[in-house]
Amino acid sequence: MPTDCISYQNSGYFSPLMNDYLNQKEPTHSLYNRFPNLENFEEQIKEKKENFNGNGNKNFNTKRAVLVTALKNQYSNIPTSDLTKQNIEALASANTFTVTTGHQLNLFSGPLYFLYKIISTINLTTELKAKYPDYNFVPVYWMATEDHDFEEINYFSFKGKKFHWNRESTGPVGRLSTEGLDNFLEIFALEIGSSANAKTIKKLFEDSYINHDNLADATRYLANALFGASGLVILDADDQNLKRNFIPYIKEELLYQTSFKMVTETIEKLKNYFVQVNPREINLFYIEDNLRERIILDNGIYKVNHTKIEFTESEILKLLESNPEKFSPNVIMRPLYQEVILPNLCYIGGGGEIAYWLELKSFFASAKVTFPILLLRNSVLLATEKQNKKADRLNLSWSDLFSKQTALINHVTQKLSDFPIDFSEQKEALKKQFEAILELANHTDKSFLGAVKAQETKQTKGLETLEKRLLIAQKRKFHDELQRIIDLQNELFPNQSLQERQANFSEFYLENGERLIPQIMSQLKPLEQNFNIIFF
Repeated sequence: MPTDCISYQNSGYFSPLMNDYLNQKEPTHSLYNRFPNLENFEEQIKEKKENFNGNGNKNFNTKRAVLVTALKNQYSNIPTSDLTKQNIEALASANTFTVTTGHQLNLFSGPLYFLYKIISTINLTTELKAKYPDYNFVPVYWMATEDHDFEEINYFSFKGKKFHWNRESTGPVGRLSTEGLDNFLEIFALEIGSSANAKTIKKLFEDSYINHDNLADATRYLANALFGASGLVILDADDQNLKRNFIPYIKEELLYQTSFKMVTETIEKLKNYFVQVNPREINLFYIEDNLRERIILDNGIYKVNHTKIEFTESEILKLLESNPEKFSPNVIMRPLYQEVILPNLCYIGGGGEIAYWLELKSFFASAKVTFPILLLRNSVLLATEKQNKKADRLNLSWSDLFSKQTALINHVTQKLSDFPIDFSEQKEALKKQFEAILELANHTDKSFLGAVKAQETKQTKGLETLEKRLLIAQKRKFHDELQRIIDLQNELFPNQSLQERQANFSEFYLENGERLIPQIMSQLKPLEQNFNIIFF
């Protein structure tokens, strides 16, 4: 299967912070532990082994045993591959480590990059096993079951149409009932037709969502159906026993608000970049089945926002000991929770996720928890051979197609024109002429300086106006060819955005069937900093 690629840095879709991180620029050095290359995992393994295993102490044995028990319970009602079973059992061993990605519980997996996150995670564990055969490496998908932003996950797009699940949700989304999704399936089924692949898609949706009572169980079934054969382990951390291992860190947050202090200090180092998230004074939620609200400290009283629930210090600490499952980490605390309960080496995420992880290293240091290696997930553009040939006929490179549409059309118009539509040379000549006139006025009558500058501005604007009018005229001349370019780019970049953030995997499964995921998996190398174009 042919492929092409473009570097992340040259794609135009990553932030200055991500580009500087990928280029290992000096301003980012203090924000991460080790850069993601294969050799750096040796030291990461040693550090995590000492930190997590604790030289074989009782706490280590308990943490691993609790993790394995929780996973076995969560997998008790779904078909589990032998490889996934082996991976779960292996987590009891001091020589087993995880590579983790996390994602929201988007309906029917949501955008395509859900697949790419998990494939990156699976492929990295394969590379690590080949490099370090004495250790075991388990790919983990951390389901964001405790999120409550239902509006972000209650839809997916299929061939440009949005399919919405219309219902209310106020608590953790993982506990949300799947009731009503049978009606949703009826509508979606009409759209995808009755081919063999369409029937497979319908059955997968039905088995995942209609046959499971809540969104966490449905998402686990779906991810397991897609990736269980590759040994993926899917974790729901909304678990009382897992949170019991996190009690000391929750207590620290309630009493001393350490995360706010440490992350705020780090944000000062990011003043030249966009800050992805800002910490709260307490970065915890209080949760019940239909409630997820911030915990706020007000004059010594712990209050649950937008409710009448409140606690004294002794009351909330007593609740923490008896019911740790009622405390939910937010975006600042969740990474720490993950690294406390998992023997994890590396977190794989998108640009926005890696950006907020880069705010957390000093917080991890204060908590004495190993900071993981941070790896930008694989990004992919799926294209047909027909589209690839069309790009060749239009003399377009993939760098061209990744350009913003206005810039692309301007660039192509200038290439097609028989003469340059660029008055830079004339504007530079004009500038030099007026520099000479200004010098003359400065030595004769300074009262003319204002008039000279005004005239320069007027003539420069005149050249710019002529340049724009000429460009518009040439666009009209080459309208047909430019329209073909626009149509091709719109096919590949729906809504002038990345395909992986818009389309659902079902759209491509409909055409490619069971070969879709294995063929993508065979092409992606997680440690290479390339945006992959894969042709089907």
